[in-house]
Amino acid sequence: MDVTDPQALRALAHPVRLDLIELLGTAGPLTAAESARRLGSTQASCSYHLRLLAKYGYVEEATSSGDGREHPWQLTDVRQSWSGAGPAARELERVFVQREADRILAWQSACSEQVSPWREAAFITGASLPLTADELEDVRSRLSAVLEPYIARLSNPADRPAGHRMVRVLLAGTPAETGDDEPAGSDA
Repeated sequence: MDVTDPQALRALAHPVRLDLIELLGTAGPLTAAESARRLGSTQASCSYHLRLLAKYGYVEEATSSGDGREHPWQLTDVRQSWSGAGPAARELERVFVQREADRILAWQSACSEQVSPWREAAFITGASLPLTADELEDVRSRLSAVLEPYIARLSNPADRPAGHRMVRVLLAGTPAETGDDEPAGSDA
């Protein structure tokens, strides 16, 4: 789902809504009460945020398990991407990046308490590279291709291997403003 509508972007630019999107993508259809328990929130809050996400097409009611009072929700698409300029897109990107940065810092604080295989497998890395815009697009495509088989597991929990954990992989490729170089072909 590629989101371009400013109102839909604003609707997604809330940490609880991003948490709900992720939770439904990893745990499958859940009710507002189940979501609240897993997120440490309230049923009323989750219900409100789920209805708002439904208004913009991110989630929909799933097939009920039989109890007429239970209303499970599911994602309409396991992928959400956004594009566009303007304040709504910038705010969503700010909330998203802050949320991811907070998670990375939380991992850093707790990693010494994690079991060895996970502690050794986790990584945080970065590199400043001399790339053209076309090369950066190529890097993005190649990294996305590497992740594709693992993303496919989100749609079919039976494909998830024993011993798995949900792992956040954050990819970003942003031009660095170093002050010591200028773009090739500039008139500066």
